[in-house]
Amino acid sequence: MKKCIALLAMTSILTLVSCQDSGKSSVSLKTEEDKTLYTVGAMLGSRFAHLNLTKEEMAALTQGLRDTAEGKDPAVNLTEYQSKIEPYFKERMSSMSVEIKEKGEKYLQNFVENEGGQKTESGLAYKIIEEGEGEKPAAEDTVSVHYHGTLIDGTVFDSSRDRGKKVEFPLNRVIKGWTEGLQLIGEGGKIKLVIPADLAYGDAGAPPKIPGGATLIFEVELFKILDEEKAEEEK
Repeated sequence: MKKCIALLAMTSILTLVSCQDSGKSSVSLKTEEDKTLYTVGAMLGSRFAHLNLTKEEMAALTQGLRDTAEGKDPAVNLTEYQSKIEPYFKERMSSMSVEIKEKGEKYLQNFVENEGGQKTESGLAYKIIEEGEGEKPAAEDTVSVHYHGTLIDGTVFDSSRDRGKKVEFPLNRVIKGWTEGLQLIGEGGKIKLVIPADLAYGDAGAPPKIPGGATLIFEVELFKILDEEKAEEEK
């Protein structure tokens, strides 16, 4: 709940950018300061993007921001309603994730039935692009990889390949779909993973880029398994 309250408190800055008075819905971004504040607002606003708020709900949110920024007395008992913030967000995110999960399930099913994918008992779907010739990692191993992650609509949310820098991490400290999937190939191997929400970030997602209930697609290349001493040296 503290995170939700902090987020809502921080978004009071948004009123300085989006609502200078009740008759305006936008502002002219003339100065560097204006553009900086707009960026703050955009970053904070992205936290609400996957909630699909209605115009009325956005109006209520904006009114609360404006009243607070202008030093007006709140229209509701804040102490009473602060305790309802966390349950509200959890319920809203869970509700929104249902439809997203359904679309993900259809994508995964099509991947298995029409794209040569295989499905494990856990629900992970995968397609081995290259088996690799080296040994396969165990869950406790640290690995060096490149990866490219997208949502089912093709939106890229993270990519070490795009950044041009390999990443290293213990395989048992990432999402379950990764821990299971990377053990299917050896060093030098490549694999495509279709990971359902239950093996990724669940109903909560990983805002702002990954909505709750999202099925994730990764293409991963396993370069090497690092022994403990080597992993410490390369940190």
